Amino acid sequence: MEGLAARVLTPPIVRWVALLGLCAAYLQGGINKALDFSGAVAELGHFGMPAYPALAAAVIALELGASLMILSGRLRWMGALALAGFTLFATFVANRYWEMAGQERFMTANAFYEHLGLVGGFVLVAWHDLKSHIPSSSAS
Repeated sequence: MEGLAARVLTPPIVRWVALLGLCAAYLQGGINKALDFSGAVAELGHFGMPAYPALAAAVIALELGASLMILSGRLRWMGALALAGFTLFATFVANRYWEMAGQERFMTANAFYEHLGLVGGFVLVAWHDLKSHIPSSSAS
């Protein structure tokens, strides 16, 4: 069974598709924000952030740039840590379920913990990428 799983799950395309899935929301978000820039600026204000065009542009650049770093393999660890940090920050800004009640609290709590899962996934990507660059004699 382990051999079958290894044959199915270890080809490079499977890893790339998994990374694409992890980055999908950030690619979609960055593209949507770029196509509706005034909406991206307004979204910042909705979440209590300063509605500065430069900040919206930075978010777009981060979402798209870090995703491309992850998918291309160029400084993958850095892109993964950037999205992990961004996601952690955004999760605490946008998903404050402890301030809500009822169904809204339930739905927002789900989103909060799903986003923590994304953070963990990005940290794991960074860990794996960095570990793969350590010479095997010093890896533990």
